[in-house]
Amino acid sequence: MTPVDDDAPPASAAESLELIRKERANAARVVALNPLLYYVPWGLAWLIGFGLLFLRYGPDGRVYVNLPQWLPLTSLFVLMALAMVSTMFVSAVRGRALEGRSSWQGTAYGLAWFFAFAGLGSTISHFAKLLPEPERGLLWATSSVALVGAMYMCGAAIWISRDMFVFGAWLTVINIAGVAAGAGWHSLIISLGGGGGLILLGLILQFRERMRKA
Repeated sequence: MTPVDDDAPPASAAESLELIRKERANAARVVALNPLLYYVPWGLAWLIGFGLLFLRYGPDGRVYVNLPQWLPLTSLFVLMALAMVSTMFVSAVRGRALEGRSSWQGTAYGLAWFFAFAGLGSTISHFAKLLPEPERGLLWATSSVALVGAMYMCGAAIWISRDMFVFGAWLTVINIAGVAAGAGWHSLIISLGGGGGLILLGLILQFRERMRKA
């Protein structure tokens, strides 16, 4: 019986090209991520959290639904914490398959989010106490959303992603509109335009990925 050498080189150039194609496809599957796992948890957090803020603290202090005062913010923070855990888990799984420049880009970008929000939080905490309660909440919300929009556009420059840039710009525009509309309305705009936009972005990217593989 003739032994079989599994490590034998391809018999032809065509086989070599096919082998390269398969290896690239395998590598792409390893580092690929499901966009829904990134965008949908954050979208739901914003959709539900800011939606509850609008219902409890509407324009001009109007209460649409008499929820406990602690519920809207608590829901927003808990849902964002769960979304962060989901993002960290997916990023860690994907990061194990990356090394070199790509790994450093992801790590640096993740740390940039942390330091940016730490700096923003310390600054707003110092000055927010000088404002009335409704304006204080508006300052926190608009500043945070503005930073998220800027970070998405920076991420677009790193990964050459038009979708990320468009969403970051969209988030910036609706945030400006929310500032102009005032407290209460800003929560509604970010709930629908920001949270809904994140979910829509995840669905669009997932659809494109399936079409590419088809």
